[in-house]
Amino acid sequence: MPRLLFEKKGNSVWMSHLDLMRLFQRAFKRAGLPLKHTQGFNPRPSVSIALPLSVGVESHCEILDFDLDCDFDQWDILPNHLNAVLVDGVKVLQVYQTGKKIRDLALMKSVIMLDYDKGVPDEALNEITKLLSRSSLTVEKKTKNGPQEQDIVPMIRAFTVNQEGERQLAIHILHCCQNPTLNPMQIPAAINKYLPEYKADFSKCCRVEIFDNCEEIFR
Repeated sequence: MPRLLFEKKGNSVWMSHLDLMRLFQRAFKRAGLPLKHTQGFNPRPSVSIALPLSVGVESHCEILDFDLDCDFDQWDILPNHLNAVLVDGVKVLQVYQTGKKIRDLALMKSVIMLDYDKGVPDEALNEITKLLSRSSLTVEKKTKNGPQEQDIVPMIRAFTVNQEGERQLAIHILHCCQNPTLNPMQIPAAINKYLPEYKADFSKCCRVEIFDNCEEIFR
């Protein structure tokens, strides 16, 4: 099954997962590339996004699998066809005729930006580094069965904390993204819980790259 690598940034980060799916379904249709439909009582266009993206999160490494209901062999120009009918902020970067199995997708590199209106507090960088270096760090996670406590340390492979100017800290983190899954925004939640004096006025996240369990780029 063919696969797209695409990015979602700018104002498009406020688009929900379902709206993003509908956007691509319409884009294929407008580009004259009919999608196959699933079989059964309620057929649906054959498109799926590997890791649904939370509203407000930017990404440069989204994966979408699709299946066309037509003969097509101009894969090198397919991104141009789709980009011409997609909205600003959503852009197809590459197309692959085949890709790795989604079950092999295991790790993600993310960047979490912490913004402080009055400047980064003294010792914030050191204290946040110490916090993320703990042997255990429990944070509340929302589940279908209600909130549950989750230790996020086993899902963190590596991290660095850097200061970006006077008002920002950047946390670069390599973490699990499937079985189990760490939502990077649990990092600011942990800071708010354990280091309330270093709580950021605003925090945001960007997905940078995805990998298999051997830390090879996933495509």
